[in-house]
Amino acid sequence: MSIWKTTPTLDQVNNHSKETLVDHLGIEITKITEDSLEGQMPVTNQIKQPYGIVHGGANCVLAETLGSVAANLVLDSTKQHAVGLSIHTNHIKAVRNGVVKGIAKAKHIGRKTQVWEIVTYNSKDDVTSITSLTMSNIDRL
Repeated sequence: MSIWKTTPTLDQVNNHSKETLVDHLGIEITKITEDSLEGQMPVTNQIKQPYGIVHGGANCVLAETLGSVAANLVLDSTKQHAVGLSIHTNHIKAVRNGVVKGIAKAKHIGRKTQVWEIVTYNSKDDVTSITSLTMSNIDRL
């Protein structure tokens, strides 16, 4: 059974991020399953730190993007929207090239808050970071 209240096409989700930080970093949502949202970010010089590896902040942007999009898709958008409260990322393995892909899965979907776990992987499917993202469900006025 699907957790989504709204299931837009991948084109609709990705077009929503045009001309934003998400677009600037090349982040793309690639898959929506019944209980997860997946995306990726190409490893370019623009997302690397001076030491030649992906900047931890870029990992956080990918994770927050995936979790935030997912958090909003589980809500009735006419009544609520989700905004970030807290993000905590453990950086496990450096990435130097290829793509960073991530999978967001809900750990808690409540009336007022949500908690999402986002695991990122390198091109060899090694875990590179694990993020916990807490979101607040805000009522629309």
